[in-house]
Amino acid sequence: MNIDGLGDVLVEQLVDRGSVTSVADIYDLTVEKLMQLERMGKKSAANVIRNIENSRQNPLPRVIQALGVRFVGERTALFLAEEFGDLDRIASATSDDLQRAEEVGPKVAESIYQFFREPRNQELVQRLRSAGLQFEYRARRRHGGPLAGLTFVLTGTLNMSREEAKQRIEAAGGKVAGTVSRKTDFVVAGEDPGSKLDKARELGIEVIDEAKLLGLLDRSS
Repeated sequence: MNIDGLGDVLVEQLVDRGSVTSVADIYDLTVEKLMQLERMGKKSAANVIRNIENSRQNPLPRVIQALGVRFVGERTALFLAEEFGDLDRIASATSDDLQRAEEVGPKVAESIYQFFREPRNQELVQRLRSAGLQFEYRARRRHGGPLAGLTFVLTGTLNMSREEAKQRIEAAGGKVAGTVSRKTDFVVAGEDPGSKLDKARELGIEVIDEAKLLGLLDRSS
């Protein structure tokens, strides 16, 4: 949760004492509890508690990361928040739905799905809700534009770089995903496409070349 003053040494003491076993326990700490730790005076303890209180306003991506879901780091947490905008929607999503988020493939999606099926993790989420953490997120990416609502997957070698293609698609309101799913609208295939092309054909996803992509982008400019 990026809480100032709550560093490794302090966390280790809290864990060793059994005061903290999950991120939710942080929000049950008090000045008195912290003052029981080594080299922790009242003023320092009060500063940490103040910073803990302030962290309740941290945005949803930080909360997702703090859950400790396997394979979900800072970048993936942001993509999940951008795509779903609400922790409850992420928790109730299917593995296929989770793959709508950028760079979330089957392995990561299954990890997230299974995490929220565990009763102890469901309890953790409820405790964080009770603690007043942020469960909703207003996406910063552009959702309007001529390609809004369309999801693209890039495969093979294109004349322009993958990053340039991604930026141009997103500038037009579209989204670039890392894996092909039923939520994919177009697969852009360059030279020597990989297994993503096979997956697109298997699912009946429309495959276009770079020229067709440029045509879509030109019409959107």
